[in-house]
Amino acid sequence: MINGKTKVLGVIGDPIEHTFSPAMQNAGLEFLDLNFKYLPFHVKNLSQAILGAKSLDFMGLNVTIPHKIAILDCLDKIDKVAEMIGAVNTVKFEENEDGEKIAIGYNTDGYGAVRAINEVTDVKDKKVVITGAGGASRAIAFQIANSGISELSILNRNYKKAANLSKDLNNNLDNFESNLEINSYELSDLDKELSSADILIDTTPLGMFPNIDDKPIASSEMMHENLVVNDIVYTPKDTSLIKEAKKAGCTTVYGYKMLLYQGIRSFEIWLNQEAPVDVMEKALLNTLGI
Repeated sequence: MINGKTKVLGVIGDPIEHTFSPAMQNAGLEFLDLNFKYLPFHVKNLSQAILGAKSLDFMGLNVTIPHKIAILDCLDKIDKVAEMIGAVNTVKFEENEDGEKIAIGYNTDGYGAVRAINEVTDVKDKKVVITGAGGASRAIAFQIANSGISELSILNRNYKKAANLSKDLNNNLDNFESNLEINSYELSDLDKELSSADILIDTTPLGMFPNIDDKPIASSEMMHENLVVNDIVYTPKDTSLIKEAKKAGCTTVYGYKMLLYQGIRSFEIWLNQEAPVDVMEKALLNTLGI
């Protein structure tokens, strides 16, 4: 029951009607019997929304399109990885030492992908290949580069975008935990790169509903059975790439797992406690209809 002691969490975006977050987050909050409510907010004026959230004593927010970059100018502090990525999808409100409410930004998108992969293999000392060079690729690349991998290859149809992302990563090597080799390639080099890869992460929209018959980024003939394949597209669950990976005997990681674990990480940041993963996963799958 909502009352005067209920704490508010939420997600802001424009538009916001089709967000999957409320069902998942509220399932976790209800399971732990916490007096919190997670709500969607349609926000156009970002700076006023953050000021209002501070004034209304919100606990935290998720941030979605189109605000992930613009919100950087509205925050008091930014987590190191989020700062390198240049985008924020999670905000925590807390009091500083002077008792003032401040907003701290995080990016949990890349964390979601890495945690999903870590369920099936330890990413440490692995060679990782990422296809695509957009916002999702950037978040995942910075997070996984900071996770102890040995080599990272970024491939994109527009080579310039891959090269620019690789350059940004190399410029931040001092912030990473290991000696890391980072390279960029044309997408036509994928076959060669996969032959020595341990993990493939496809961040392109190929195969996303309704274009489920799109030709996948890689065929089964290009893969090997020791490869872990993660397609971040989550509808359908078995994308054309996942089907090809299964044909090759690869270990597969479904796209919805990234969506799940980025939300799990936000939950843990806000509440400083472990999230009920199984409960939240079930709620997400029900919402997605997969």
